[in-house]
Amino acid sequence: MEYYKCDSGILRCGDCKDEMKTLPDNHVTGIVTDAPYGLKFMGKKWDYDIPSVEIFKEMYRVLKPGGFMLCFAGSRTQHRMAVNIEDAGFELRDVIMWVYGSGFPKSYNIGKGVDKKLGNDREEYVDEEFLRRNPDTGQSEKGIINKGLMDGEKASIRSKGNSKYEGYGTALKPAYEPIIIAMKPNDGGFVDNALKHGVAGINIDGCRVEGTYDNSGRADRDEDWSDESQVANKKAGMKTRTDGNPQGRFPANIIHDGSDEVVGLFPNNKSSDAIRRNKNDAKEYTCYGNYKDTESSGFNDSGSAARFFYSAKASKSERNAGCKDLENGNDHCTVKPLSLMTYLTKLVKMPENTLILDPFAGSGSTLLACIRNNINFIGIEMSEEYCEIAKARIENERSQLKINI
Repeated sequence: MEYYKCDSGILRCGDCKDEMKTLPDNHVTGIVTDAPYGLKFMGKKWDYDIPSVEIFKEMYRVLKPGGFMLCFAGSRTQHRMAVNIEDAGFELRDVIMWVYGSGFPKSYNIGKGVDKKLGNDREEYVDEEFLRRNPDTGQSEKGIINKGLMDGEKASIRSKGNSKYEGYGTALKPAYEPIIIAMKPNDGGFVDNALKHGVAGINIDGCRVEGTYDNSGRADRDEDWSDESQVANKKAGMKTRTDGNPQGRFPANIIHDGSDEVVGLFPNNKSSDAIRRNKNDAKEYTCYGNYKDTESSGFNDSGSAARFFYSAKASKSERNAGCKDLENGNDHCTVKPLSLMTYLTKLVKMPENTLILDPFAGSGSTLLACIRNNINFIGIEMSEEYCEIAKARIENERSQLKINI
């Protein structure tokens, strides 16, 4: 049933399988959704299984030919999600990896278990790099020595034993979430589909990394080699373009949260001459390497290649914007960052008449991203509590946009 309506779109409250049946065939141009991972996360009933093939078939039916679906998945159950999507009729095109450093390991200490079973003594100690609760992310993370504990918290008490299984565990630290990219097959070729249905491909130029000059593309088959330098390159057997693309770097299939752990995995590099945006002291980033700062004409930009692939996790202030009058604020446990969702919705934005569906709307991050990109949306959420949160966040976002205008 319709729960909330605004000039940008509609939020429906109900089971997405039933709600989607009320939509016409070939109705939406794209789907962006954070579907349940089937991990029983925090004991939530809605996460007890991944969406069925039947549900993905409904998504397939309402999506226009050539339309793309971007679907989050869990690292442990992504294969099941991908199989169900493919069995529903979609073509699997790629996977975007959203990489972050703030995941908390949920690993069983085998050495501790062995000592408990055998009755062995373990030495207890206070970890100086204690665990604390980050007020922005709500996640537990390592604190810094001598910074002191937060109010009401206790230092982390750890123990160690001497069995040969000390230091063995059962799981790695979670550090990424895959986003499955799938497409409903074209009606003819991409060009025919574009002309007939107004849908074709993904929005490459709209999602290029601003301020980085792309000179890494492969030469087109009909490349004009008349320029003297190009002729020399051809004779030397080079297959890469040297003219580059002034619109920015071609979007890649990896995005990260900017944490030291992740940034350290990227090599340092140097970009070519370009108009670029400089990182400011406050580190106010938008998605995918775009900085909220003044534009400057510059060149020889260098640093970690990680600067091209940035999207941090949602902060506490971002999660709760517009929810101050709700009893529990935004207590949804898997809120995705708006910078990431804004980028993803822009990726499937068509030249005109874009309509994006999110069948698992949660607290409404996809819908807010659509508003930011001037995209119409249909959101479906089973929980009335989460619908109320999404409604509050949408109204706040719309009011902020009016203030800014």
